[in-house]
Amino acid sequence: MARPQGALFGINLLGKKEKWQEAYRYLHWRRKYAPALRKFHNIHRGQDCFIMGNGPSLGQMDLSPLANYHTFGLNKIYLIFDRFELDLSYLVSTNALVIEQSHAEFEQMDCPVFLSYTASQGVVADRPHIHRMHTLNTWSFYEDLSQPICEGNTVTFVALQIAYYMGFERVFLIGVDHSFKQSGSAHETQVFEGEDVNHFHPDYFKGQQWQLADVYGSEVSYHLANYFYRKDERQILDATVGGKLTVFPKVSFEDALAQARPKK
Repeated sequence: MARPQGALFGINLLGKKEKWQEAYRYLHWRRKYAPALRKFHNIHRGQDCFIMGNGPSLGQMDLSPLANYHTFGLNKIYLIFDRFELDLSYLVSTNALVIEQSHAEFEQMDCPVFLSYTASQGVVADRPHIHRMHTLNTWSFYEDLSQPICEGNTVTFVALQIAYYMGFERVFLIGVDHSFKQSGSAHETQVFEGEDVNHFHPDYFKGQQWQLADVYGSEVSYHLANYFYRKDERQILDATVGGKLTVFPKVSFEDALAQARPKK
């Protein structure tokens, strides 16, 4: 039996429609949001910063000294604000589930917030401090924030690209435990039953959807970031307490605080 023409061409038309939609989204981002990102280029040239992951080790640390340094917080870092006044410099989030769960908090932040355009459009309202990046999954380390950049299986990789674009010379990682208690495939969506043992706060994903971590994929991204930083004579140092990541040189948190240049 001959295949109906409608079924044959419907697939092709659907593919074309999706490509046009993607092209429209990109052009919309390019016109409306990309120009505002250019102001961050090299604004911290030669300075140092801390990128705070969300691992359990973060809850075991005294973060109060970080108020004197440039800092990036990731995803639901705001859950630690009841313990420390961090005077956070920037917040970064790309995961659609996290953005949906945190949209109200992101809209009320006092610092610039960098979000995935695709995940946040129509979810997080436009505010002067909200900045939308065009993120994709073509694996590389991108040096221009006003162009599409790679998500790289971990928001930490996105923050490293932003810090590079801003000109930071040294980046100190904390709370990047690189260890998860999970069962299933990487990126699989599950509901977290019970208290969240993978993050610094027990309510982080408690009773909510989350996507299982891609530990190996994250390591690939970290190696890429390390290569680009070293190529430009910059450094990424790992000051995570008890962290399992082995890509970057290790330094204690105390030594990191002593070495890093405070913000002016």
